Amino acid sequence: MTTFPAGQSGPRLPELLAPAGNAEKLITAVHYGADAVYLGGKAFSLRARAANFDEDGLRWAVAYAHERGVKVYVTVNIFAHNRDLEHLEPYLLLLRHIGIDGCIVGDPGILATARRLVPELSLHLSTQANVTNTASARFWAEQGVRRLNLARELGLAEIRAIRAATPIELEVFVHGALCISYSGRCLLSQYLTGRNANQGDCAHPCRYAYAVVEEKRPGQYFPVEEDQHGTYIFNSRDLCLLDRLPLLIDAGVDAVKIEGRMKSAGYVGAVVRLYRLALDWIREQLFSGQSPVSLVLPEAFHKELSKIGTRGRTENFFAASPSSGDMLYDRMRFEQRFVPVGIIRAATPFLIETRHAIAVGDRVEYLGRTIEPETATVSAIRLEDGTPAQRANPGRRVLLQTEPPLATIEPHALLRKQIESA
Repeated sequence: MTTFPAGQSGPRLPELLAPAGNAEKLITAVHYGADAVYLGGKAFSLRARAANFDEDGLRWAVAYAHERGVKVYVTVNIFAHNRDLEHLEPYLLLLRHIGIDGCIVGDPGILATARRLVPELSLHLSTQANVTNTASARFWAEQGVRRLNLARELGLAEIRAIRAATPIELEVFVHGALCISYSGRCLLSQYLTGRNANQGDCAHPCRYAYAVVEEKRPGQYFPVEEDQHGTYIFNSRDLCLLDRLPLLIDAGVDAVKIEGRMKSAGYVGAVVRLYRLALDWIREQLFSGQSPVSLVLPEAFHKELSKIGTRGRTENFFAASPSSGDMLYDRMRFEQRFVPVGIIRAATPFLIETRHAIAVGDRVEYLGRTIEPETATVSAIRLEDGTPAQRANPGRRVLLQTEPPLATIEPHALLRKQIESA
């Protein structure tokens, strides 16, 4: 959590907690200002199909983040069966030895084991534990939990009530994918694909297209909504509480969390950058004496938000219960108008690793440390051996020249462009 300098008072800013599905995403999140990252090892994580981190990777992640003043929380948040417990204790001992800053748990058995075996580890309760009321918050505090990641089904008034009832740290998801099931505890994937979401192996069937079939008319499909191809009947829009950050600060939330360990580094970087800049802008307004509840983010933040590809946006339960307008029934997601074209690997010479095709003449945006991206046109592309090229496909490392030259190029920053089909 960010605090005001010595001698100056004011509301504290919440910690910005970012997803790190692999090393590249961790580096990108740290570059764009995350205060902390959360990640998974090769076991016990609810994102089993993310790249995740082996033992050496965990050691590297903690060292890299700590060198830059960033905390690392490791997910041990599956709902464990007896077969899962065999390797739990050695893993918890490893996490303590590596020096992680917190362990995210959801299973009471895992929590009890951690309290007994590694009592010095800070325990954070997963959103899947469904904390929706003050009594539950007090209960988990009594069990030794330091931080609660509150259920995503809570509104602002309920968050305020829990804050008033307990001094325990409160963490709230503010951006990213939503699960159609209560706090993400879903069996749909298990039934349809055999992949258990509660063991970290979700196939995301809520994003599939569905239609109705009448029993005596096999093969004849009836759309549930207007779309002739069926309906994405379980497909929620993505959560976005960007505009609600001032109210969350006023409510006393200790951490705001971004979903996305399975998302691309480009997505992670763009979202972390947006929320970091928003929090910093709010901080400046609070310094000037403004009340958090009176703040309205400038339009530049909404313009930037519109360039980050999503399934649309919903505030979920924040102000009222969601309705059909918070679902995306006719498609999996909205078409992306802007795409991350590359990650900068070096500033001098200007070297990028491409994530989308880039060509001479493309107009690109450099995502720097201010909300307005710096724009330029690609004037030359060379391969690493110096060979000129007119175009580079994804996965290549190429040297760029732009007109005008980009003023402040930093390694790990992102380049973005608008795609022609938009």
